[in-house]
Parts: sequence; structure tokens; C-alpha cells
Amino acid sequence: MAMATLPLKKSYRCVPSLQQFYTGGPLVVSSDGSFIVCVCGDSIKIVESSNAAIRATIDGDSETFTALALSPDDKLLFSSGHSRMIRVWDLSTLKCVRSWKGHDGPVMGMACHPSGGLLATAGADRKVLVWDVDGGFCTHYFKGHKGVVSSILFHPDSTKSLLFSASDDTTVKVWDLLTKKCVATLGGHNSTVTSIAISEDGGMLLSAGRDKVVMLWDLLDYSCKKTVLTYEAVEAVCVIHSSTPFVPCLEQSGKKSGSQGIYFVTVGERGIVRIWNSERAACLFEQQSSDVTVSSDEDGSKRGFATAVMLPLDQGLLCVTVDQQLLVYSPVKQPEGIFDIVMSKRLVGYNEEIVDMKFLGNEEKYLAVASNTEQVRVYDLASMSCHYVLAGHTETILSLDTCVSSSGQTLIVTGSKDKSVRLWDSETGRCLGDCVGHMGAVGAVAFSKKGKSFFVSGSSDRTLKVWNFDGLSDDVEQPVDLQAKAVVAAHDKDINSLAIAPNDSLVCSGSQDRTARLWKLPDLVPGAVLKGHKRGIWSVEFSPVDQCVITSSGDKTIKLWDITDGSCLKTFEGHTSSVLRASFITRGTQFVSSGADGLVKLWTVKTNECIATYDHHEDKVWALAVGKKTEMLATGGGDAVVNLWHDSTASDKEEAFQREEEGVLKGQELQNAIVDADYTKAIQIAFELRRPHKLFELFAELCRKREAENQIQKALQALNKEEFRLLLEYVREWNTKPKLCHVAQFVLFRVFNNVPPTEIIEIKGISELLEGLLPYSQRHFSRVDRLVRSTYLLDYTLTGMSVIEPKTDARESKAHSENADKEQQQADEEGLNPKASLKKRKSDKHKERKKQKKVKDVAYTRVAAVS
Repeated sequence: MAMATLPLKKSYRCVPSLQQFYTGGPLVVSSDGSFIVCVCGDSIKIVESSNAAIRATIDGDSETFTALALSPDDKLLFSSGHSRMIRVWDLSTLKCVRSWKGHDGPVMGMACHPSGGLLATAGADRKVLVWDVDGGFCTHYFKGHKGVVSSILFHPDSTKSLLFSASDDTTVKVWDLLTKKCVATLGGHNSTVTSIAISEDGGMLLSAGRDKVVMLWDLLDYSCKKTVLTYEAVEAVCVIHSSTPFVPCLEQSGKKSGSQGIYFVTVGERGIVRIWNSERAACLFEQQSSDVTVSSDEDGSKRGFATAVMLPLDQGLLCVTVDQQLLVYSPVKQPEGIFDIVMSKRLVGYNEEIVDMKFLGNEEKYLAVASNTEQVRVYDLASMSCHYVLAGHTETILSLDTCVSSSGQTLIVTGSKDKSVRLWDSETGRCLGDCVGHMGAVGAVAFSKKGKSFFVSGSSDRTLKVWNFDGLSDDVEQPVDLQAKAVVAAHDKDINSLAIAPNDSLVCSGSQDRTARLWKLPDLVPGAVLKGHKRGIWSVEFSPVDQCVITSSGDKTIKLWDITDGSCLKTFEGHTSSVLRASFITRGTQFVSSGADGLVKLWTVKTNECIATYDHHEDKVWALAVGKKTEMLATGGGDAVVNLWHDSTASDKEEAFQREEEGVLKGQELQNAIVDADYTKAIQIAFELRRPHKLFELFAELCRKREAENQIQKALQALNKEEFRLLLEYVREWNTKPKLCHVAQFVLFRVFNNVPPTEIIEIKGISELLEGLLPYSQRHFSRVDRLVRSTYLLDYTLTGMSVIEPKTDARESKAHSENADKEQQQADEEGLNPKASLKKRKSDKHKERKKQKKVKDVAYTRVAAVS
């Protein structure tokens, strides 16, 4: 009875929370640090620095970008790629304002002059070019490097006309913009120079390379003043200004040297942040552990960090990892007085394919995501920044589950391709237990629901294992090897999914062998076999209240089963491809499904009805998580996007009610405007209410008024571009009907007379609208032309029958009048009797009138017969 009164969910609202925004390559930070411009595939993403929300996207026409730069005022963006085309984008409109081509190879680096008027580009063709931003022409052409020029930098002091470039030929060149010559070649490195920086006072140049040294050059005589050994290949060097919080923390911790040296940060292959002092050539701070999973290149060299940028306005240090993560570090003074650098934010640019996810904790403030990597990334739902990473598996993680133990500890269990299962403490990020024993990839794991003292794993070796972790100590530093309490050969093919009953009495397994099986816990005693699917089963789940199981399959169907006898109770059809996940909501009265067709569907169990379908993914939706407390949904899949879904049934109902109320008020306002003959206001309200029929009546009324031109002009001036597009859509529909076409042509004539062509061509979809208007307009004008030509025949007929007088010009009329006057004068001179003459004229007029009446009767009779 309680279940029957539960309000059913009718709609969900999608909030794109985690989207891919960086796939490696160049990136640049705004002058205030509020946004980051980075490369994502074939496009450029402009993202917020706080939560990685995508502010805007610039498409690159399938071009891979190799260099980016921002103007000092952050209004212009410069980009270039493999096409060698240098483009200038206006960030307010996201349009390319100018472009040109200058290099013979890809542009590898860009820098904008502090004044904003010059742009320097470094190319793979070993050239350094300087361009006028407004004109797009080359102002300086520098040659001299013997390798790819990878880094380029203007002197930050705009009064000093110096340009620095670093190359793969292990040299740094200094160019004078006034003399247009190379003033110095700095050749102290033995490997590629990866990064260059200028000291705070502008007197020193720092260069770092993969030869594991940082060199300091005096810009007065271009001599090397100091060489600092870093013992790692350095990818980026950043100068620490005295105004940043890093220096005060160094002072308070006693690590600042007495002499005035340059403080700088280095990051590189080891994936750690280190702070150096140039005077002592000593490392003042070094991270004890790396926050990065260090990867190895094909040649065996390790790469942790790819680059680093000191953020403005004391926002910290931004480090970019090789696996597309953006880490923000801030200085912190510990209670013991020790200086430390703490990672304050982790933004993941690219997650690859998301295979599984679950909400964490009782409050469900975090989301654990398993993507196509060896790590589990835990995201804070408030900021969608990566809270921490669980690293330990050696191959891709395929499945995970979460629970809160009886002691209040939040646990995570993961299954991987490395054939192992790991148990994690989510608060500390430590691995508590390691489960070894499967002979294949572990594709499914599930925690117990009631006792929360064990979990079950299923593998491609077709076996199920029960692992007990009750009494596991938290004080152990190393993971404990857990032992399986029960093992069974469960299926003939890979096991894809597992679910444990709410009372921990049963476990259900779904397999590629097209069956789902029930097993009694804790000894895995065989139970009912659920047969009926024609393809492999991807997910299984127990109902929270009834004795039934729901399964989703590759045969595009979802089935509901009775667990007592294994009979199929219902079958749900609607997906166009494999159904990958199905989970109960609303206490088992509804469920949500996701499939390989990229769709998320909301179903009602009782009526077999699909209430809503959502298409917010561009690829397979592998992962579906349901919050137990709020029943919020999270979906993720092959498009590397995580979407959060909130129940909007109540809010949608309230919004619909408000819209209805506003519609009633607007309708009354429309009637009042019609009564007051305020057609401008009436037309505007009709547009707001989307009432094309009422709009047609208003325009038809204006057609019959003499002062319609002014009224129409006022009404059209009040419309925006979207309403103009809507008006043309209405006109296109009216124009197809002969009874309505005269009003459509009237409105169309006024639109083209009152709206400038420049505004008309900016209307979205105008070409399609005009293509729909032209054929019918030509048909209407042809019909009118035929009618006009037909009237000429009637005029000719009546004129020939002397029914109507032919038109004469003014000269003939004047001559006729003069002849009549002469005849009258002649008659008077001959002395005719006036009375007799008058009587004769009356008789002649009477005869003529009878004759004309007879002819008219005959003519009308013939015309009527023809009609």
C-alpha cells in the first residue's frame, strides 16, 4: 500500500559535470588566472580554472593544434597547427578575425608581446618570425637555429626589445627587435632546451633542458652565471616572484638563504615539485612523494610532468602531467613550522572510456570513477575536481563497488584486468587488502548489502569467489592478502555482472553465456537459472523490496525475473542496441536503463511503459550509478563524459503550472491590446505565446487598414532575430495555402522593406526558409499574372461592343471639344430654330439611350454565358 502511494518520477534533468577538455599539447592561462585555454582533440576548449567547466569551444576544422597564445588583455587568442595557418580569434565572439600562413612547417611555439601588438612564432622549419597582430604581416624574419624551435619568449619589459628562442639544437638565441639581428647564442646545454624564463628584475635568463641542468644567463654580457644540477630531465622552469606566498613560507621555515638569489621551481620526469635558490645552487624544497603516475615513453625515458605555469594573483603553481591532469599546488606552513606544498586542486582533462562508477559514503558527496586506466579517480561532486586517486593495479580497472562498513568506514573494492581484486579505504586512499586467485580479468565485484563484511568477485575465468574482510585491521601498512571463503565454477563464459540480495542470502551472476544464475550465500549453493535472453547479460540487480531480479542483455531487452522459480515476469523493449545497465529506483516501482545506443531511459515496472528517453551521450553508456539517498543518477561511457541527473518531476510540474498562469495573463493582455488597436504590442505578445493563428489574424487586420505601414514597421522593429526566424517560418506555412497567401506576401513584402539585408542573412537557417518561400511565391505570382491577362480580354470585348468608351488622350479630347463648339456656332449663324433644334437633340438622345441599353443587355448576357 505504501508502495502504491509513492510518487513516480517522470523526468530527470541532466547536468554535464565532467567533460573532456584537454587531450595533451599546448595550453595557456589567462592574465587573471580565471580561465585556461587548452587543446582537446581537434578543437580548443576554454575552461574555468575553478571547476573545469567548459566556457566555450572553438572548432579547428579537423586540425591538430600545436601552439597557443593569449594577448595581454585576454581579448585575442592566437592558434596554429599542422596546417601552418596562424589564426587570430576574438574571444568575445569566438570568431576568427584574421589568418595568415608564414612557416614552412608546423608552428611549435607562440608568444605575444607585452604591448599586444606583436606575435612571435617558432616553427619546426627552424625559423623565428614576428608578426604585426593588426596587419597580419611579418615584421621580423630570424634564421639561425639548426633544430626545431620549441620555446619562444619576449622580454616582459616592453621597453627592452629582446626576443628569446630555444631549440632542439641545445642552444638559446637572443634576438634584438630593433637591429633585427641575433645578439647572442647561449650554448651551454647538452640536450634539448625545454623551457626558458626571465627573472623578476629582468636581468637574468633561466634555461632548463633534458640534460638535467638549469642555467642562469646574465642579460648584460650574456655569460653563464650559474649552473644548477637537478638530477632529472626538466620539462619546465618557473621563477618565483617575491610577492607570492612561496617566499614568505620559505622564510618562516628557515629555508631562505641570506643572500639575494633567484628562487625558481622545476618539474620534470620524476613528477615532483622542487624549489631552488640560484645563489647556493641548492634545492630548498622537494616533495616526498609524487602525485603523478609516472609513465614511460617508447624509448624507456620516464615522464611525469609535461609543463608548469606560475598562476597569477597568488593562485599557486599549475603543473600539467603527461596523462592530461592539471594539478594546482599551494604553499602551506605546517603546525611544526615546516614549509610544505600541498595539492589544492586536481582537474582531469581526459578520462578515456568510463567503464564503471559508484557514489561514495552516506552523504554521497563523492563519485568513484573507473576509466580505461589503472587508477580509480574520486571526484568531489561540488567542484568536480579529482579529490584523490587510488593507484595500485597494474592494468585497467573493469569494475568497482562501494559501501559503508558497520564501523562507519567507507570502502571501495575494485576488479582489474591484472586478475586481482583490491580493497581500499577511501578516506586514507590506502589499499587494505589484496585478493589474488582468479585466473582471468575480474569483470564484476559486489559488496554485501546487510552485513557488509564480505564481497563477491566474478571473472573471465568463469568462477565466483567470496572474500571475507571482517576484522581487517586499519593499522597495517602493507595490504593484507585476503583468502577466498567459497569458490564455484559458475558459467560457461565470462561473468559480466554481480548483485547481492538486500538480506545477503543470495548472489546473482550475469554472464556472456546468456544466462543469469542465483547462488545461496555464503557457500555459493546453486539456485535458480534465469534463461530467456538471446545474447549475453550485461547487468543484474535485485529489487529492493520484491523477490525479483532485473537483467539487461545484448539482445536489446530488459527482463524481470521471479527468484523463487526463475520465471520471466516482464520483458521491456525500447533500446535500439545492447542494454548495458539497469538499476531500480523509487523503491522498485521504476528503473533506469542505459545502452550502447547512447540512450538513458526511465521505465515504470507496472505499466511496462518507457516514460522518458534522454540522449546526452555520444557513445555507449557503460556506467550507471544510482544514489541511495537522493536517487540522483550518474552516467558515463565511451565519450569520456560523466553526466549527473537530478529528479526534476516536482520542479517541472511547478514550472508548467507557472507557464500556464503566465499564459493566461498574457492571453488577457493580448485581448486588451487588440481591443485598444495596439497592434505592435499584440504582435509581440502573440510571438511570446507562440500563437501563429492569432498572429495571422493580426496581420490580416493590418492588411485592411490604410495606416498599416507604420504599424507593421513598429511591430517588426520590436522583434529580435529569433522572432524574425519564427515569423518567417509562420510566413512559409501561410504561403503554402491559397486562402492565406495574400497575408503571407503582405508580411513578406514589409519584412524585406523594413529589415536590412545584412540582418536578414544573419538569421539562423535563412537559406532553408527562403528555399521554402520561393516556389510557392512564384506559383502565386504566376496565378495573379494569368488573372490580370484574362481581364484584358473582357475589356477588349466590351470595347468592341461599344459598351465602354476607349481611352483617349488629352489632345483628342480637346480637339473633339473644339469641333463641337464650331458646329454649335455654325448652327447659330444659319439661324436654326432653337426650339426645333432642342427637340431634335432630345429625340436623338432617347434613341441612342435605348440602343446602348439593348447592346448592354446583349453584352451582359454573353459575359454571363462565358462565365
